Amino acid sequence: MPAASTEVKVEKAWLALASLACVMGLLLFVPARTVHYWQAWVYLFIFTGASLLTTLYLIRNDPALLERRMSGGPMAEKEPAQKLIMLCTSIGFIALLVVPALDHRFGWSTVPLDGVIAGDVLVAIGFYLISLVYRENTFTSATIEIAENQRVISTGPYAVVRHPMYASGSLYLLGTPLALGSYWGFLPIAAMMPFLIWRLIDEERFLARNLPGYSEYQKRIRYRLVPFVW
Repeated sequence: MPAASTEVKVEKAWLALASLACVMGLLLFVPARTVHYWQAWVYLFIFTGASLLTTLYLIRNDPALLERRMSGGPMAEKEPAQKLIMLCTSIGFIALLVVPALDHRFGWSTVPLDGVIAGDVLVAIGFYLISLVYRENTFTSATIEIAENQRVISTGPYAVVRHPMYASGSLYLLGTPLALGSYWGFLPIAAMMPFLIWRLIDEERFLARNLPGYSEYQKRIRYRLVPFVW
């Protein structure tokens, strides 16, 4: 890959991260009508710090994966069903930030300090496990597709569940309402989960049809998302 092209992609990655952090800040502090929302500041620090470290790792070790991860969202999907799923989950993620911010503003619920800390820990663990998935599987695209020379990965976290990215992301999602000090923040998660499960099952069908060896992998690794449960 030409050096100039690589530099452009790196700049695009940093710009995307900075833009995301700014948008998340607006989604938290504007509905809250205050910047005196320490739970949101800590959450943003963890999110931005973990995202920065992950981006640095991918720039140095797997720029192709970084590029694939940046090509996500409803418009990047090829199938209409996946476009709908990603649109709904994107709206759900926005609500995941806005609802706790409104909760903070109006005082609908109060999460004790140890609950907030537990939420922050879940968010951090979720990000750490996601980084392990990236290290294990360079084909972890943000869209449902088959990359050139893609093969089935069955080592590391993929030896435990078939979808460690979803499992890790679920920890991050579950930790977010607690980290932001809101029990009402679990409502957007409840609304998002059917769409995430729909996406997971649809992705499995796609991989079983198009990725050699995936059907055999499904037989070897029994659990999709949660070990010993499902």
